[in-house]
Amino acid sequence: MKREIANDESMETKGFIIVPYKYSMGAMASRFFTELRDNKRIIAAKCLECNRVIVPPRSVCDRCFSKLDECVILDGKGTLLTYTIVHYQPPCEWLKLPFAYGIIKLDGADTGLTHLMGEIDLDKITIGMRVEAVFNDKRQGNILDIKYFK
Repeated sequence: MKREIANDESMETKGFIIVPYKYSMGAMASRFFTELRDNKRIIAAKCLECNRVIVPPRSVCDRCFSKLDECVILDGKGTLLTYTIVHYQPPCEWLKLPFAYGIIKLDGADTGLTHLMGEIDLDKITIGMRVEAVFNDKRQGNILDIKYFK
């Protein structure tokens, strides 16, 4: 018996593909991650037109659209602007539940940096608390070179 297939019928199949790739981060992000990896330093871009300090650094100011190529070193200390406590298991299983993400306004910067929080009692975490970066011992040139903010 022959079966006819409707025009709007679709089929699915599950699969898995590994695709090797290279991603070029650009000059400013490359400097940012190199400083994290090699020197345990957080750098930011300084706009010479509107005087903003942007972290993570980018090549163009998001306010005045000036080209950014000046960097400043931040000391890794800042203020917690906001946070969320996570109670579900994300795909990266190395994080133990519950844990917190925060947006930190680093001293000297005008923008916030989103990152993991650690060594903090989640019942006592508060907006406005002072935090500082803790770096991984083995750094690879990515955002997780900052282990967390405590």
